[in-house]
Amino acid sequence: MPRFLLVRPWLLAFLLGGFSVLALPPVHAVPVLLVTIPGFLWLIGTAPGWRRAAWWGFAFGFGHHLAGLYWITHSLFTDIGRWWWLVPVAAPGIALPVALFSVIPAVLAWRLPAGWPRVLGFAGAWVAAEMLRGVMFTGFPWNLLGTVWAFHALPLQPASVIGVHGLSLLTVLLAALPALRSRAAMAGGAAVLALWMGFGAWRLAQPLPPDHDIRLVIVQGNVAQDTKWDPARRMPIFQRYLELSAAGAEAERAAHPGQPVLVIWPETASPFLLAQDPEAIRLAAAALPPEGLLLAGTVRAEWGPDGRLRELFNSLVGLDSAGQVLGIFDKAHLVPFGEYMPLGGILPIRMVTGGVDFSAGPGPEVLTLPRGLPSPGPLICYEVIFPGRVVGEERPAWLLNVTNDAWFGVSAGPHQHLAAARLRAVEEGLPMVRAAQTGVSAVFDATGRERSRLGLGRSGAFAVALPAAMPPTVFAQAGLWIPGLGAGLCLTFAGISVTWRRRTARKEAGP
Repeated sequence: MPRFLLVRPWLLAFLLGGFSVLALPPVHAVPVLLVTIPGFLWLIGTAPGWRRAAWWGFAFGFGHHLAGLYWITHSLFTDIGRWWWLVPVAAPGIALPVALFSVIPAVLAWRLPAGWPRVLGFAGAWVAAEMLRGVMFTGFPWNLLGTVWAFHALPLQPASVIGVHGLSLLTVLLAALPALRSRAAMAGGAAVLALWMGFGAWRLAQPLPPDHDIRLVIVQGNVAQDTKWDPARRMPIFQRYLELSAAGAEAERAAHPGQPVLVIWPETASPFLLAQDPEAIRLAAAALPPEGLLLAGTVRAEWGPDGRLRELFNSLVGLDSAGQVLGIFDKAHLVPFGEYMPLGGILPIRMVTGGVDFSAGPGPEVLTLPRGLPSPGPLICYEVIFPGRVVGEERPAWLLNVTNDAWFGVSAGPHQHLAAARLRAVEEGLPMVRAAQTGVSAVFDATGRERSRLGLGRSGAFAVALPAAMPPTVFAQAGLWIPGLGAGLCLTFAGISVTWRRRTARKEAGP
């Protein structure tokens, strides 16, 4: 190891955190964690005090989140003349507060003796911090460590019981085993991994209910964010969606006569207020086949009695071929700084597009479709990243994630977002349909197996039958209690191990 890293441990911690991101989407180099996590635990063990351990833990978290969230800077280039000064500070500004959640696991690992106590304590505290990160300050559970397995459905199957946080717990425990320097521990880890994959293979071998007799046409317009709201381009953009929809729907109607066709557009795909613009409704309805339906992302406005704008909503609107509005879902979990300004009136800048804060909808709910068609649970944009919080009181027949990842260009961001959506399908036992403005659009069945996709930066439409739901999973019924219990058990066993070691040492020392 280079000498300058040994004399600057904070830099080594930073680099270990940064390299660990290679395990996340889209690279999925999971074995990297066998180096970065044991290396970090060794480094923490050399800290001369808890303050130094906390500082190194923060450096590890900062490197991890800075490398994992670099793509956020891309959003500033949609209006670089206005936000150029934020380019060097945007990603660090988000990584800094998120890195604080790595401090407690680092300090706890320093407090515990090397060996199983340190491994168990660090794993339990890491997952507890992940769960806390998902709720504090509106929550930001992005790049949870369990998402490293989202390259295939097989290793994701335990999430149906323990959720993505449970996968994080197993991942940290297995990755930390080299720090024990024990052949028995490594053999035990290999056995756990074999059981893990065996469970995945068993669950994937179970028969699924037959697909629904309904054809989905997912439209991906691939509209760049810097042109999206240009008044001169609104009609051409709208026409692109209409043409892709009409062609896709007609092809499905001819190939599958008698089956309903449901066309899906991404978040804010309509450049007009679709639910309130009669001409836009007429054109959209004309693109549908008879008895066809459209679920389209759009901005929705409400005006006061004086004609002034009162509220804006980021919405999903349902239309039929007769031009009737069937239902509206308003996004509930808004993006801070992107859709509303936290501490409104206090911060001296306005970053929200258009300068008007969006209003929040009521939360997860089912959007009822006519004629007894299976009804979706809509999730707009990053509402899909919150494990255990995507289904309300009524369970939908499928999950629908409409999003606009055009903000982040061709980067790791859209792939990381896709991985979160895939995990929600496995956790809930529900199919996941994802329509993304610039990609990646995809359909996953209730076990997270991919049925079809349209890649990043492409324009087009693809069709697929709607997969059926499975019975509610263990995680769907118990939620975050299970991974929370797992983290708590790790912390408890770490404490028991320390107590047992101390008692054994006293007995050996004698009176």
